[in-house]
Amino acid sequence: MPDTKEVKTSAPAKPAKKPAKPRKAKKAKSGKKGAASHVTFPKHAISECLRIPEAVLEQNAGKECTYREAARFAGIGYTGQIGVEISSTLKYGLFERTAPGKIKPTDLVRRIVRPQDPTDKRNAMREAVLQAPGISDAYKHYRGEHLPDITFLKNTAIDTLHIPADKVDEFAAVFIQSLKDAELLEDVGGKQRVLDITHSSESSATSVASAEEHLKKVAKGVTVTSTDTCFVMMPFANPIGTYYTSIYEPAIRKAGLTPKRADDEIFGTGKIIDQIWAGINSARVLVAELTGRNPNVLYELGLSHAIKKPVVLVSANETDVPFDVKHVRVIYYEMSDPFWGTKLIDKVAENILSALKNPNEAVLFGK
Repeated sequence: MPDTKEVKTSAPAKPAKKPAKPRKAKKAKSGKKGAASHVTFPKHAISECLRIPEAVLEQNAGKECTYREAARFAGIGYTGQIGVEISSTLKYGLFERTAPGKIKPTDLVRRIVRPQDPTDKRNAMREAVLQAPGISDAYKHYRGEHLPDITFLKNTAIDTLHIPADKVDEFAAVFIQSLKDAELLEDVGGKQRVLDITHSSESSATSVASAEEHLKKVAKGVTVTSTDTCFVMMPFANPIGTYYTSIYEPAIRKAGLTPKRADDEIFGTGKIIDQIWAGINSARVLVAELTGRNPNVLYELGLSHAIKKPVVLVSANETDVPFDVKHVRVIYYEMSDPFWGTKLIDKVAENILSALKNPNEAVLFGK
């Protein structure tokens, strides 16, 4: 009996073999897998995602079908790669899921393959790009700017858009090709500029809400207070001088900082350069309006870059941007666009927060 009791009392020792740590480690591993699967960008450019939904539209009257049936309508066998292609198609909104394992073409596909007017296909392609995860964020990041060299694009994709390094080549290729497919790139002086179609009649009705959501994403992880200042370097003469109250003040306040400019706000007794130097030194970030190549602005820009302050560059003309800073991000605006002011406010606010999060993007000489 004593031996039996000892055996019974020793039995509870078995739970000790139920170690919590190994189980937690397993969960951590699955968490890492989950993090990898979080990369949801389409693995195909939008032009590569049209053949299957178009076939379903033509051969199945656009009705619901399974993945395998969709592949058969396109005259191809269903494989894992075709499954990935259909997944990309869903991300662009060209297919919609109607039930588990069931899909059907959306109105976007109809507008692309059966356009009713000359702009239908282009606008539908743009709407598809604007809703594709990852691709949409990259577009909003670069809209109104030149597409950077591929090295800088990949660095931004990793550091800002959180694309894994082993996926960044694939992402960059899909992103650039999709912009071309949707006619979102224009040639300007030998460079490609990303068109800004937000707030325009050709973009989706949710463009304003999307801009607000994108600003929240950019602001994530950035801490600002109302005492943090953003110093604006710009000409005082009209019409550009009026942009301070109509564009830059609201943009800076939208980013959560207090705007300052080297005029009556900080002028007092004393040397003007002392006031400017104090404004530049105390600012967390600066904005430079380069239109017109104002010498005072260029002088202040030089001071800012010398002390490695992040600066958001803005210009209406590429020729007004000094050669020395053309590799830094520059926001371009088109005054012929009726929405240029609203677009510029949004873009400046975003770039201010982006400059605070990733200052190397907005500093002439890396830290």
